Amino acid sequence: MAGQFEATTEIDRPIEEVFAFLADGTNDPKFSPRVQQIVKSPEGATGVDTVFLSTVKDAGMTTKREFRISELVAPTRIRWTETSKNTVTATEGGYDLESIEGGRTRVRIYNVLEGHGIGKLLVGVALSAARKDAPAFAQRIKAAVEGA
Repeated sequence: MAGQFEATTEIDRPIEEVFAFLADGTNDPKFSPRVQQIVKSPEGATGVDTVFLSTVKDAGMTTKREFRISELVAPTRIRWTETSKNTVTATEGGYDLESIEGGRTRVRIYNVLEGHGIGKLLVGVALSAARKDAPAFAQRIKAAVEGA
């Protein structure tokens, strides 16, 4: 079983600024408390095939995650796929950005979660938790970008 969660927020910053903040995946710990550490490879500007290696803590378990940028269309679209092999992975995810009135930006984030092995039994619980947290997650993104 696979499923998706998503959330949308409006950020009081221009689209180019929001895009730059989100494309630099090393900012993830600023809005995702589950991310304990993250590094980018290779160093430099984020582009297609840039990889982000992270250590995350979910439901009391610490795991290593690897995400690859699969699409980058400045300043409106960022896509990734998780290449690590964990029980539940984000097979697809991304940000859609839209410039709105007053120099603000609307951001939609989504992730498609899929279970592997025993994760097929756990993915429903993970999706439920992610969907429940999605509005708060979007607000944490807003606060992080506006505070940058």
